[in-house]
Amino acid sequence: MGLSRPQKPPSGVPTRWVSLFCIVSFFLGVLVVNRFWDPVEVEEEASSAQKHRRNEVHPMVICDKDVSVRTGNILSRVSQTRDVINTLDKTISSLERQLAAARAAKADTEEGSPMVTKSGTKDLNESRRVFFVMGIITALRNRKRRNSIRETWMPQGEELKRLEKEKGIIIRFVIGHRWCFGSCYQCGRRATQGLFAPVVAKWDADFYLKVDDDVHVNLGVVSSTLARHRHEPHVYIGCMKSGPVVAQKGIKYREPEYWKFGEGNKYFRHATGQIYAISKDLATYILVNRHILHRYANEDVSLGSWFIGLDVEHIDDRSLCCGTTPADCEWKAKSGNHCGASFDWSCSGICKSSVRMKEVHQRCGEGDQAIWDTSF
Repeated sequence: MGLSRPQKPPSGVPTRWVSLFCIVSFFLGVLVVNRFWDPVEVEEEASSAQKHRRNEVHPMVICDKDVSVRTGNILSRVSQTRDVINTLDKTISSLERQLAAARAAKADTEEGSPMVTKSGTKDLNESRRVFFVMGIITALRNRKRRNSIRETWMPQGEELKRLEKEKGIIIRFVIGHRWCFGSCYQCGRRATQGLFAPVVAKWDADFYLKVDDDVHVNLGVVSSTLARHRHEPHVYIGCMKSGPVVAQKGIKYREPEYWKFGEGNKYFRHATGQIYAISKDLATYILVNRHILHRYANEDVSLGSWFIGLDVEHIDDRSLCCGTTPADCEWKAKSGNHCGASFDWSCSGICKSSVRMKEVHQRCGEGDQAIWDTSF
């Protein structure tokens, strides 16, 4: 064995050249960075970032008057555009109502609709805006009832024309002439639904009222009541009730479809049929959809059912269902708190109204001047 010889390093780049190459690369990098990366720009970027952070904490308020003016102009234009859209919407709604009403009136004329006295069937397209239209539902044979109303609370002749011109109040008798050879109650139920075809077509009113021919009405009180809700689009005003559903055969007001009202055996809330008022939109809704609106045995229940599921405001006004006794409407009249409508619940109207209407008018009436002194 002898001493081993020292081994030669593997062939390649010597170590000292590698070290020299690294040193040269370092100095070249420093020179390049100093030339293209300006320290001033770095400081500006840092300053901008700091300002941005300060603005996030303390937002800057712009007090430029020109900007405020431009903003005000934009808001004004938006408001004007909204007004124009609302006007166009009302115009379109009115045209749709008139078209539907004209078609419905034509169809009802062909089928035999209730006759609206003192108005005729011409000029159905001549629609003008009024406060309210009151249709008094009556049968052809009830002439004495109509006369009792004419002689008491309903203005006549020139006074009736003045009422229409100055107050925008239209009052007409609605006489069912084709259907009324059968059940009188069935006549009233159908006449109520048919009322809206010729009436809505002829008069563009804020409200449409249905009144029975054996009810006493104070027009001044009714007008004031309606005026309080004049700007509400979907209003159903009356004396609200919820009576039992009659299922037994042979009993008045029997409901053949009693099973639809469930186990509670009570109707939903609805206005009593002696008098009620609905706004224009609701009247138009009934007119347009009258062929698919279901009729129950009771007219007032039918009307209430048509509004179930709609965005309708029910107004329960107890002044529309006062009695005729001295303890009711007479005492209220003496205290200046007159009733809007009076009738006897036991008769679903004023008992023997053709004879007693004058008596009730003297006891419960607001006075002939009241309607002219009422502002709305």
